Amino acid sequence: MKNYQKELDKLIEKNKKEGITPSLLLHACCAPCSSYCLEYLAEYFKITVFYYNPNIYPESEYAHRVAEEKRLIASLPVKNKIDFIEGRFDPSEFYDAVKGLETAKEGGERCFTCYELRLRETARLAKERGFDYFTTTLTISPLKNAAKLNEIGEALAEEYGVLHLLSDFKKKEGYKRSIELSRQYSLYRQNYCGCVFSRREREEGAVAFSAEQKEKC
Repeated sequence: MKNYQKELDKLIEKNKKEGITPSLLLHACCAPCSSYCLEYLAEYFKITVFYYNPNIYPESEYAHRVAEEKRLIASLPVKNKIDFIEGRFDPSEFYDAVKGLETAKEGGERCFTCYELRLRETARLAKERGFDYFTTTLTISPLKNAAKLNEIGEALAEEYGVLHLLSDFKKKEGYKRSIELSRQYSLYRQNYCGCVFSRREREEGAVAFSAEQKEKC
């Protein structure tokens, strides 16, 4: 299996030697997951956070997460300024994409379809606006399939003609650091991924959450 973190380390070292600071469109799922990713990547990239998550339910939850993302960006001391783009919020895009997968287990095919939906829009926008790279904060979660996310990202990179930044942000204790930063900045840490199906599984106790891993977006 490819070591995505090592690949990212190699790219960062190459860019440092060449004195390059590439632009990166970073899809963000929530502020807690973004925290470490931004602290880490803003040293080496000019980042624009792209908040596109039509899967989130209900709308009040979506608004809360957007507000927290903006608050984090405004508070986090970083080398390179971070910009923010909010994508459209149209839940029908998510429901149309996962039609027929409503009863799929959390972490399975429905989630893979949701990954592709969000990453596709990120790749499209990255190409449209001339970003050097695109990627997502989703790989920081212990419950997200980093291999699948990178597989989707690489396929979309080829389709759209824009580079995908390989990642597995949970490496180097990234997830642990995201918990520390969440506490430091008093970030809202949701107890379900975001969609109505993940919320239902959480409420029914189908997914076990430890106190240390309350938020797994």
